[in-house]
Amino acid sequence: MIDNEPEMPSPEVCASKIFEISGTKFEPEIAADLWPKILQHKWLMSEKLHRDVGLRTACTDFLENMEQALKEYMDYKRRDILAEMGAQIISRTVWDTISDSQPPKQLVQRRIILPLMEENLARKHGVTPPKTIIFFGPPGTGKTHFVKAIAGVLSWWYIEILPSMLMVDGVEKIGANLHTVMEKARNLEEAVIFIDEFEEIAGSRDEASRIDKSITNEFLKQVPLLKNQGNKVLLVCATNYIRQLDAALLRPGRFDCIIPVGGLDEAGRKTVLQHYLLRLNTGDIDMDLIVKMTSGFTPADVEYLFQQVAQFAFEQEFALKQDYQVTTDTFIRIAPKIRPSLADEVIEEFQKDTITYSRA
Repeated sequence: MIDNEPEMPSPEVCASKIFEISGTKFEPEIAADLWPKILQHKWLMSEKLHRDVGLRTACTDFLENMEQALKEYMDYKRRDILAEMGAQIISRTVWDTISDSQPPKQLVQRRIILPLMEENLARKHGVTPPKTIIFFGPPGTGKTHFVKAIAGVLSWWYIEILPSMLMVDGVEKIGANLHTVMEKARNLEEAVIFIDEFEEIAGSRDEASRIDKSITNEFLKQVPLLKNQGNKVLLVCATNYIRQLDAALLRPGRFDCIIPVGGLDEAGRKTVLQHYLLRLNTGDIDMDLIVKMTSGFTPADVEYLFQQVAQFAFEQEFALKQDYQVTTDTFIRIAPKIRPSLADEVIEEFQKDTITYSRA
């Protein structure tokens, strides 16, 4: 693309070229800023018309419609970035699968969703919507699900950046790839950027290797750049190990909110269980009993339980050659074989971290 123009003419040469093409005089510094934009506009016009557009035509059109031309190019560039980064559209219904009784939902609704959706009201009262968030909590508690739900209810793009994507060119290139990814993210509009396993790229520098320190340093540089950009981009990072993150990232100023995502209470488990029950061929179900049987289950545990129940029902009907309906007895048979993720010691450590690190 024209963004990679190998040589930039001097300001004086830019001014001369624009004057020669359009007859319009600009100060050299202004001309130097306009010249690459004119070349971008030429490229985009050629793409849209499926033929090479001359510099004179492109320059004249750009100078006459500068604001619209810049907007069109940025829109085209964003589409290119969205495709490259694997952007997804998330259904608004994902938000409804999270129980209202699950504590983070009310906080996310109040602190994140409302200020972003009610911009004028937020601006009137001096409320600044958050741009950077950390979710932390034990594995399987639904941190990724929360991020997707936010993207869905906002009707924003959802883009997930995995540490493995940053490592594609080797460990030495992680910092450079992170820089490139964040630079692209700053050009987007209405996008939720999600980084999972955040401790892999932003771990404590106290005892880190040279490479790990450089990666964390790069991220520390990128966060303020993203926050200072005047666009609608929300960066959400998730970690199972909040204590492993670098202390500089946890201080106020870098991340606007640090939100704990813990286990499900009974109402929360009931919401998730009802969601998965809709996918099964069911008979008599004692929901209250199943809710009690799944104490300590994370959303991931519940999903695994239903996978096992569905497989069992499938095999039973295949073997018996008659309709098999999932009942409470099916769950009594399958559930005890699944070990809950949230043991007492895990919950205790999470509660300590919630007191120490939470900030909203």
